[in-house]
Amino acid sequence: MPTKERIAKIKKVAEARQAGLIVVLEDIHDPHNAEAVVRSAEAFGIPEVWFVFNKEARFNPRRIGKKSSSSGNKWVAFRSFDTPEACIRELKKRGYFVVATALDAKAVSIYRAKLTGTKLALVFGNEARGISEEMRAYADVFLTIPMRGMVQSLNLSVTAGIVLYEVTRVRMRAAANYLLKARDAAKLARELVKKNG
Repeated sequence: MPTKERIAKIKKVAEARQAGLIVVLEDIHDPHNAEAVVRSAEAFGIPEVWFVFNKEARFNPRRIGKKSSSSGNKWVAFRSFDTPEACIRELKKRGYFVVATALDAKAVSIYRAKLTGTKLALVFGNEARGISEEMRAYADVFLTIPMRGMVQSLNLSVTAGIVLYEVTRVRMRAAANYLLKARDAAKLARELVKKNG
């Protein structure tokens, strides 16, 4: 039975969750890389992480990478899709604007991109290949992190951490309320206490 302190902490965490923000991980090869992203997502109050397993081996994010996610995988909701198309179809049905990280001539600097949309899906691709051509075709905007050194790329979890931080910072500074509504936060808190209390 969870203590009052534990329930109060879970309630506080639920109230700090961001609304309308989903992380999408497409064909990540190393589950521990994916779980490191899950850890960052949970830390920044992102309630959902979606996976696309099209070319890489499927894994269960609830069972793999407890250490690399620092148990963040207990506090985040997951969905899995077999194809990029199926994932994007669901995002578009829900009204999400798709922001994909990619080295692309049309990519916008993270410092100039408009990241205050009420529904954003942040897509990160495979460690070596990046996002697929299918995902590229569906993205509404490409995002890049400007590099100042000789190295022109970052580790997946580092990239995700920077993007999630910047998106959170920009959204929280904006006038609109990007947190879950009180009713939704209360419902989430009850679910988290029931699952992980």
